[in-house]
Amino acid sequence: MDTDTQHTERDLSYGPADGPQERSRFSRVRGRTATPMSWRRTAFLGAVVTSVLLLLSHFVVQPFLIPSGSMEPTLRVGDRVLVNKLAYRFGTSPRRGDVVVFDGTGTFVRETSGGGPLAALLRGAAASLGLAEPAETDFVKRVAGVGGDRVVCCDRRGRLQVNGRSVDEEYLHRGDEPSSVAFDIVVPEGTLWMMGDHRSNSRDSRELLGQPGGGMVPVDMVIGRVDWLGWPLGRMGSLPRSGAFDGVRPPGGAHG
Repeated sequence: MDTDTQHTERDLSYGPADGPQERSRFSRVRGRTATPMSWRRTAFLGAVVTSVLLLLSHFVVQPFLIPSGSMEPTLRVGDRVLVNKLAYRFGTSPRRGDVVVFDGTGTFVRETSGGGPLAALLRGAAASLGLAEPAETDFVKRVAGVGGDRVVCCDRRGRLQVNGRSVDEEYLHRGDEPSSVAFDIVVPEGTLWMMGDHRSNSRDSRELLGQPGGGMVPVDMVIGRVDWLGWPLGRMGSLPRSGAFDGVRPPGGAHG
């Protein structure tokens, strides 16, 4: 009985009774079996995490990489923003002053067939995780007019007017004027008038005046509202909401 016990203890602890060849052989066997299992487990966990992130980015919050300076100083080149895709899902519509990401297909850009399906899928997945620039059809701008609004530029002091109310746009890029292009438009119902904060460096609704659609973006092409800055670390946090349009009355209630 004692002999059996001692033999078992030696087996478990690789004691002196086990020769060096036996210990070496056992170690090699363990090395061959443990590494592949660890690799499979890591790959599986990676696939699960990626799938969860893709689902979240598709339905809830999607990271976007800012590729241009059209929204400076609010958003800078290289910023990674988090877009709230639920912001307008439950009967809420975009408001004046909201910074939104939208699909400009058919309005800001012509419809294109794009590259191969596999390349498009990989690029879309990377963009959904904020690892690549968004599709060339995706834009980020500020809502300057909603359905029914009359948007005019500019008043006697060079400010934007919405429904007869002059707007002090504190978010504009330093040195920019509200618009170097004069316009007086009425936004059709179900559409939005979009403008960048860096007006002298922004391709927005103004550039499409006189073309089919007149630069108006359908509300259903809005992907979501930019609510948070996720990168760089020094600027992380919620995106401040502008109060520039708080004094604007609804269409029909305008006053001079």
